[in-house]
Amino acid sequence: MEIEKFQYDNKIVKQFAFATILWGLVGMLVGLWVSLELIFPTLNIIPMTAFGRLRPLHTNAVIFAFVGNGLFMGVYYSLQRLCKARMFSDKLSAIHFWGWQLIIVSAALTLPFGLTTGKEYAELEWPIDIAIALIWVVFAWNFFGTIIKRRERHLYVAIWFYIATIVTVAVLHIVNSLEMPVSFLKSYSLYAGVQDALVQWWYGHNAVAFFLTTPYLGIMYYFIPKISERPVYSYRLSIIHFWALIFLYIWAGPHHLLYTALPDWAQSLGVVFSVMLIAPSWGGMINGLLTLRGAWDKVRESVVLKFMVVAVTAYGMATFEGPMLAIKKVNSIAHFTDWVVAHVHIGALGWNGFLTFGVLYWLIPKIFQTNLWSNKMANWHFWLGSLGILFYAIPMYWAGFTQYLMWQEFTAAGFLRYPNFLETVTQLRPMYIMRSLGGVLYLTGFVLMAYNLIKTVKVGNLLENEDAEAPALEKVYVKHGSEHWHRVIERKPIQFMILSLVVILIGGMIEMVPTFLIKSNIPTISSVKPYSPLELQGRDIYIREGCYVCHSQMVRPLRFETERYGEYSKAGEFVYDHPFQWGSKRNGPDLARVGGKYPNSWHYNHMMDPTTMSPGSIMPTYPFLLDKEIDTASTPAKIRAMMKLGVPYPEGYDKIANHDLMVQAQNIADNLKTDKIETVSDREIIALISYLQKLGRDLKIYHLINDKQAKK
Repeated sequence: MEIEKFQYDNKIVKQFAFATILWGLVGMLVGLWVSLELIFPTLNIIPMTAFGRLRPLHTNAVIFAFVGNGLFMGVYYSLQRLCKARMFSDKLSAIHFWGWQLIIVSAALTLPFGLTTGKEYAELEWPIDIAIALIWVVFAWNFFGTIIKRRERHLYVAIWFYIATIVTVAVLHIVNSLEMPVSFLKSYSLYAGVQDALVQWWYGHNAVAFFLTTPYLGIMYYFIPKISERPVYSYRLSIIHFWALIFLYIWAGPHHLLYTALPDWAQSLGVVFSVMLIAPSWGGMINGLLTLRGAWDKVRESVVLKFMVVAVTAYGMATFEGPMLAIKKVNSIAHFTDWVVAHVHIGALGWNGFLTFGVLYWLIPKIFQTNLWSNKMANWHFWLGSLGILFYAIPMYWAGFTQYLMWQEFTAAGFLRYPNFLETVTQLRPMYIMRSLGGVLYLTGFVLMAYNLIKTVKVGNLLENEDAEAPALEKVYVKHGSEHWHRVIERKPIQFMILSLVVILIGGMIEMVPTFLIKSNIPTISSVKPYSPLELQGRDIYIREGCYVCHSQMVRPLRFETERYGEYSKAGEFVYDHPFQWGSKRNGPDLARVGGKYPNSWHYNHMMDPTTMSPGSIMPTYPFLLDKEIDTASTPAKIRAMMKLGVPYPEGYDKIANHDLMVQAQNIADNLKTDKIETVSDREIIALISYLQKLGRDLKIYHLINDKQAKK
């Protein structure tokens, strides 16, 4: 048997490891800052640092920069050793690394400036979306090229999860990112209203599944056995875990839209498959923890394994809680509250964070051919991080229950006990302080790790090209005795990839195709009209400032919501919303019925200084809207883009849209004068007021028409 000599590429692993540390620090610092803004609103210093702009930067930095670089670090290290082959192309590796960092920098430069699509976890504009797709193709090319030239015939379980990640993330990103460009850094979602909501949360939930979960499960399946020197507990359980997980996960997105205007059948599918997810998720957790059977002495001694045990435990907690939150009654309590924030951070800080830390502590000393500079400091990091998670999550759970209990409480006379939404906000300040303390502890541990690893690197010497040898892969496979059926497909990476693709497409197609093709799923309302040019400009300002981060536009058919906000939301109200604006968290009240609730002067003063209208408000101030001119030059292009998306503006309307815009703007400015507010009609505050006054008005008109017809 011919023995071939080759070298592993550790340089690319080092680069992704260093990027993981750098972007982790950035993402967590931004996260700490935005948490403090909810305690001290004065920290919303300038438009670029306002909560609505920084919060998307935080989520993108943590998900795609910190965890993204962490998963690439783990994949590039483990894949080479599992395939007994160097990466297919050093050049592709370099393009992948620098391309991904450029994407991250692009996000950091655009999101604080309000250049956003307004879709959670997919806020980046269309040129960056194209760059993401291209770099992902480079990654896939390098990945599958390495597998094809492998010297190990069978694909180990970790590689299964990597394959599912590459295939599914590509599908999710491309489908959700279909948009109509308006200009170089402005676009509208191809989908509207209910369809956009379904696609977004099909993407949003499965971004968690296939970017934050499946690749990290692959990393778990490689590094825990490697570090503990124990075989995976159960090969058969890993097969069940993998196929059941990728099949069931893709159906679960609608559980983010329970009690909304999404068709009931789609909501029910989301609930059923979400609850079923407990089985494969816990199968994976059990497989990871029981791999350490007989190795608990090593766990006590190894800080690396301590991080990994807590990580897998956090994965089990998060994947139990997720399906529970998909049960409609539980969802009615948790949705729009801080309970969901706690749930998400158990996964992000515990599962992704701690597993990444464990890999970094083991990997960097290994490729730099030295010992970790300080095990004591690493143990301090472990305990600070663990306490940080507890100080973060427990107050957020408390805050979530507090919000729900106050929102839904009625007096004996049948009135809302806390009709003023702000009363529920002021009660949360102590919980938010504790949450920020947890963030400080977690970040302090991270800084200790960064210092520890820098010192480790300084005393070590990078083994850039690691010598290795392995028998050449035999071209003709000779079967020896009986063989498990799954071993057959493990020898065929292309067929494995195609089968994975088919499995993940089934759920998405069954949920989306009927929603798009069967008109009865989205009944229209005759009185719902397209946004006027001024309202459209105002809506874009609303999205630019990230107002959807704190305000929802979806009144659920729950008594305490209809009493507080008005009639529950209907699917037909949103047919011209590109993108939808239903929101996922309420730091402020729902705005679906705010149109006509307050005079124009109230909105003007509220945007200039929220505390003048709502004493104690934690909302940022927006005085610059009073001075900044509406970008009327973009109006024709926006109208044309909307017409291409099917919005029924009259032919040639783009040429006269600005005339209508200025007429409506002047009417609002004249109205403000009656309340002794002097302003120029071409200011952004006028456009935003027009949009807010539009919300819910069409449905009121619909009822007025019906009432008149009924009287006749």
